[in-house]
This record gives sequence, structure tokens and C-alpha cells, in this order.
Amino acid sequence: MKGDAMKKALVAAAALAAVLPSSGQAQNLQYEGFYISAEGGLNWMFNTTINFPNFGGLVNVYPNTGWLVGGSIGYDFVGPRVEIEGVYRSNDGSLQLAPIGFQNVTAGFNNQQTAIMANAFYDFLAGGPIVPYIGAGLGIAFVNASAVGGYSSSTNFAYQGMVGVGWNIDPQFRLNLEGRYYGTTSPTVNNPFVGGVTFNNNNISLMASLAFRFGAPVAAPPPPPPPAVAPPSYMVFFDWDRANLSAQALATIKQAADAYKTRGNARITATGHTDTSGPEAYNMALSLRRANAVKDALVREGVPATAIAVIGRGEQGLLVQTGDGVREPQNRRVEIVIQ
Repeated sequence: MKGDAMKKALVAAAALAAVLPSSGQAQNLQYEGFYISAEGGLNWMFNTTINFPNFGGLVNVYPNTGWLVGGSIGYDFVGPRVEIEGVYRSNDGSLQLAPIGFQNVTAGFNNQQTAIMANAFYDFLAGGPIVPYIGAGLGIAFVNASAVGGYSSSTNFAYQGMVGVGWNIDPQFRLNLEGRYYGTTSPTVNNPFVGGVTFNNNNISLMASLAFRFGAPVAAPPPPPPPAVAPPSYMVFFDWDRANLSAQALATIKQAADAYKTRGNARITATGHTDTSGPEAYNMALSLRRANAVKDALVREGVPATAIAVIGRGEQGLLVQTGDGVREPQNRRVEIVIQ
């Protein structure tokens, strides 16, 4: 029986939800607020029997697999949820009439029902990516049934129980897979031959829904990278055509050595320069002598020689742009960079 199979599936799902821990750490995928959802799926109406007291017989009703579609609007408290839901179900099927003294007769049967339900749910592991849940609902159902030339609409009390599992795709979208039992008080079919008769209306549904949550916090943009900090650097200046160090130059070199010691595992680059006076090849050698003079002074101040690299650039990299043959004091220098 389809109904028995669906009952077993719902019981198994409920047991799984019950054993899952309910105190998982929230992962910020679920936030309090309003949501809307759209849903659809399959509906199995239970087989039932209609008694015709004025006709002296029984009618067996065998519904086919039907379908449902609906939607809801609700509020999520991150754990408990409440919603108002509207669902339309449709099932066709067949009747087998077995009146006393007559041969069995088969006829068509159709049952359409629209339910307006107030539902309450509880989400386990709320806020995580996978959220098992249970729920129940009460409401009103408008049932339209037709068979053997009879048709009627009746308003009935409706009730349902749900168990399912949700996937929080992100803080705004959630996909649910759910099984539910749905039933109403007995609808009535008015038949011109036998009068009003009632039947049991019990259903099992398997459905999927997609929910959109309003007001989910927008992820904050990542903080900007910290501004690049230029490595400490120091300037040592020289007299024209000289590589010896003045008292001021030695004081600057001591500052650089002290800065190196505070940084621990660092490296120093000493880059020598000249002005544009004199031959270019001579200036290249002079710039290298100046860089080595600074290196030797750093070593005397306690900086390991292996931590110092020396570079000579001659007339390249002028601090003050000049023409050829100009004695510019700012260009006669060694730049000390600590990295």
C-alpha cells in the first residue's frame, strides 16, 4: 500500500531528526526575519470506502498518485518558525461500486482540495547548513469531489504533521525536502441517486520547497589591506671625490645599526651614488667604495657583515637631476635600507 510505505518513510525521517544533536554551533546561515516560499510535490490519497446506506452497497475508492502546489509566508525565529500556507492538491482515481444484487461497476473519481493552514515548525541545528525540522499545522480545507454524476464542495477542518530537512544554501535561500501527513474531517459528495455520502480524506505528501528570507545581513566587505609600510632607510652624504665618513655620517650609521638590532632577523642594503662630475667608470668605483665604507661602519656597530649587501650605482639614480659635470652634494650619498 502506498500509504503504508509513506508512513514508514515519515517515521524513519522523524527518528533520524530526533537523534541528531540540537545544540550545534550556528554558522550564520540563518537569521531572524520574514520569509516566503514556493512548494510542490506528489500527493498520495489513502484508499477509502464509501457506504451508501440508501443504496445498499459499498464503494471502494482507489485514488491515483496526485500532485500539489502551494506557497507560504512566515517568520523565522532561528529555531521556531511560524507561517501561513496555502496548498492545492489534486487526485484522480477510480470507484468500484458493489451494490447488493448487481454486478460490480467501475467509475471515475476526482478530488481537489485547497487548504489554508497555520503551521509551526522547530528547526534542529538552526543556523547550520543542514537543518532537520518537525512541524504541525491546523486550518481549513475547501474540498471539491466528483464521482458518478455527483459533485459538491464542502468546507472541512484540516490538520497536518510534517518532518523534513532543509539546506541553507546561503543566508537568504533555503531548500527543503519534506514529508507530511495531511487530513481533514470527512467531505461530503452529493449524488442525485443516493443523496449525500461522506468519505475519509487522508493524505501523505512528499514535497520540495524553496524559501527566500528577507533582511538577511549582507556580508561585510573584507577590510582593506593595511597600507604598505616603507622599510626604514637612512642617508649618508659625502664630500666631493671622497669615501671617508664624517661625524654626522657616523651618527646616522649608528641609528641604522640600532634600528637593525630592534628588527631582529633583517637585512641591510647599502647603495652608493655619486654626482655627475668626473668620468662615469671612476664614479662607479667611487660609489662602491662609499657603500663599503658604510658597511664597515655598520659592522663596527654590531651588524653582521653577512646581513649587509653593498651596491654601487655611480651616476645612476640621482637624487637631484643635473646635467653632466655638476658637483651636487645631495647626489654624493649612500642609501641604507633595512628590510
